[in-house]
Amino acid sequence: MTDTSSPPRLKITYATLRNDNDEMHAQFEAGLERARGMLGTYYPNFVNGAERDGEGTFEKRTPIDGTLMGTFAKGSREDAREAIAAAKAAFPGWSRTPWQERVALLRRVADLISERQMEFSALLCMEVGKNRLEALGDVEETADLIRWSCDMMERNDGFDHPMGNLGDPSVHTRSVLKPYGVWAVISPFNFPFALSGGPAGGALVAGNTVVYKPSTDAPLSGACLTRVMRDAGIPAGVFNTVAGPGESVGAELQENSDVDGLIFTGSFEVGFGIHRNFSQTYPKPTIVEMGGKNPAIVSRSADLDEAAEGVMRSAFGFSGQKCSANSRIYVERPVLDEFTELLIDRTAAITIGDPTKRENWLGPVINQRAMARYQDAVGEARTDGRLLIGGERVTADGLDSGSFVAPTVATGLPTHHRLFREELFLPFTVIAPVDSMEDALRLANDSVLGLTAGLYSNDQAEIDLFLDRIEAGVVYVNRRAGATTGAWPGIQPFGGWKGSTATGKSGGGYHYVQQFMREQSQTVVD
Repeated sequence: MTDTSSPPRLKITYATLRNDNDEMHAQFEAGLERARGMLGTYYPNFVNGAERDGEGTFEKRTPIDGTLMGTFAKGSREDAREAIAAAKAAFPGWSRTPWQERVALLRRVADLISERQMEFSALLCMEVGKNRLEALGDVEETADLIRWSCDMMERNDGFDHPMGNLGDPSVHTRSVLKPYGVWAVISPFNFPFALSGGPAGGALVAGNTVVYKPSTDAPLSGACLTRVMRDAGIPAGVFNTVAGPGESVGAELQENSDVDGLIFTGSFEVGFGIHRNFSQTYPKPTIVEMGGKNPAIVSRSADLDEAAEGVMRSAFGFSGQKCSANSRIYVERPVLDEFTELLIDRTAAITIGDPTKRENWLGPVINQRAMARYQDAVGEARTDGRLLIGGERVTADGLDSGSFVAPTVATGLPTHHRLFREELFLPFTVIAPVDSMEDALRLANDSVLGLTAGLYSNDQAEIDLFLDRIEAGVVYVNRRAGATTGAWPGIQPFGGWKGSTATGKSGGGYHYVQQFMREQSQTVVD
């Protein structure tokens, strides 16, 4: 009997190193054609199960060459208020829906995302400048984050557990986790699917309703996620989308007393401000993920080829526009020159250009503000240290109409310099020599942020010391696929320490979905 089943779908993650699967690229090309058919049209907001216009519109153009991606309804405070009201009204019915039914609906959401992976990934390439593998990973991670939250509900039987009774069989007590109510989800541009669908999926499967504000730099991704929620059958009012400025939509989500919880991913300054100010009448759950200034340590015992590859991938993947990007490197002096030479060679070999094309690994930065930050960093590095490679805008071969900059490595800066301490969100990393692992760990931990960190060493005692002492939520040792980047749901829980987080609980880990619920102890006596 002939096997007519289709081959298993290739799973692309951030740890995928090979780019030579012709079938995957053929599927991507087909998705790219479908995605191009979605450009240039109008996308309204979505409130209480219906499309909704805003106070005018705003445009999104691709950072590749300025082509119009679409025109979007510009949400106002009133739009946000009505979305919150719709979510509040929908909460009783959704929260009382059996958790098994919520899980089934959210798994349908995840499956639709996977089914539409190719066109969604192509849109991501155009909208924010990710290369093919990064974009495919972003979309697939979204589906897996939702599946993981569903799995956690299932494994924990809806978080409804019997407790003890002090020996009296007539007393029955249970611990039950229940949803809060309305959650605001405020997402960033850099992972516009994963850091929208993942948090929203966690909130929804737990029984909350959601008002979602996509980044104004990635509104088309937000519109696609909204369509998936609608097409999967999420009831009216349970998931609402209002795109628009932070000063109107974002402010209303933070200030409206009917919002019961808020999750934000972005800068430390904005996130810490939300954490301080969101709760007014009484404490409310605030999940803020606030970036990183992520170190890699290269020991004298390291495999330097492996280290150079991993650092390059983490420093420059998606133009360094990741909260997990490797933006500072501490190298023991005996191997400093050899490691630096290997890193420069790999950086020089990076292909820069239109990221929708198979051959290009590095696309543009997101906008002109990022370009300005790049120019400022380059100027400081040239004044206070020196550049080993990079430092210029890339305009050759028709790239002059886009926001392309060269991946940059700087050295010769004091380790207390701003470029060692502040998150830049750019393809820019700095190197400093160290005399010992103790020095490297001291410098690595000397930061208000503590998201990710990496070590390259073949000395077990050094590895043990690193794992014992490093102050970061996600750590990697000897990882060629990325010194500090590349976490995946159910594999590497992703979250920070110190100023990188408000909760210490990680996405895609065992303790994430519980953050969207509160505990109730129920004692019933016969």
